Amino acid sequence: VAGGLALVAVVCCVFFAGISGSGPADTAALGTVLIPAMVARGYPRPFASALVAAGGSIAIVIPPSIAFIVYGVITNTSIPALFAAGVLPGLVVGACLAIPAYVYSRRHGWRGERWGSPAEIGRAARESIWGLLAPGVILGGIYGGVFTPTEAAIVAVFYGLFVGAVIYRTLTWAGLWAIIMDATVSSAVVMLIVGFAGLYAWAGATLGILDRITAAILAVSQDPRVVIWLINLIVVLAGYLLDGISIFYIFTPIFMPLLARFGWDPVWFGIVLTVNIAIGQITPPVAVNLYVAANVGGVSFDTLSRAVWPFVGAMVLALVIVTLWPELSLWLPRAFRLG
Repeated sequence: VAGGLALVAVVCCVFFAGISGSGPADTAALGTVLIPAMVARGYPRPFASALVAAGGSIAIVIPPSIAFIVYGVITNTSIPALFAAGVLPGLVVGACLAIPAYVYSRRHGWRGERWGSPAEIGRAARESIWGLLAPGVILGGIYGGVFTPTEAAIVAVFYGLFVGAVIYRTLTWAGLWAIIMDATVSSAVVMLIVGFAGLYAWAGATLGILDRITAAILAVSQDPRVVIWLINLIVVLAGYLLDGISIFYIFTPIFMPLLARFGWDPVWFGIVLTVNIAIGQITPPVAVNLYVAANVGGVSFDTLSRAVWPFVGAMVLALVIVTLWPELSLWLPRAFRLG
């Protein structure tokens, strides 16, 4: 099939997004497998790396998502509702990424592997069943009321430890120590960002800066349709220079008065912001997924920055769809009566 492996990469990114909730983590985990496989089938290394980097950004749109937890804490919005709201928009992002993956592959004659036989598919499913159960354990526990989203993180860690050490027996003490060290460093960086961003938000509110920025946005237009696109533009441009957590902490307090003024649903607005931030994960110079993909794929950052733009365009298309049709985000939370 034309673009077969590229489409498989998108599907894998969508599925794995239901496990980790982190764009760089998805990019690193899937890139080590998918990029060499695509290169072996004739896909250019920059194209394969850019596709995995873009697909990795779906991790913060499909639950469980670190971005939703941060937004929910800042705005006091129901995190289970945000999780439910992210499912359909995440699938839309994946479908949009599949478009350039297929078009470019068909144009250049890049193809996938042969179809697996029923026996091969069955064997692969049996071998991976414990990994496939992870999203069900995490999301089922949250939606079933067994544990909170924060507790779900702890459950996911211990589930991963059990599967890695007992079931597959690939997790060693040395590997566990390396994981703990990486997690410690990453957590320290995030906490420093959160601490200073919180200080910035407090100073902005105390000095009245946030109110003046809100007034400046409203001075451009009083039409909510114009304002939401102006917000999208601001956040997309911020994604070029800031990481997602900083954007949430800096800009959310600015935008919250606009939600009250125009009567926007905070769950839908959280999805819109998160898709914007997902775009920022692949737009240089501050593009965390691109740095990871460049390292994993063995491609220079400059080369990868040029190859990623078709996928940026696809994600902008997804942002337009999510912005224009709020019901796409709100249908599942209403169906589950979350909020």
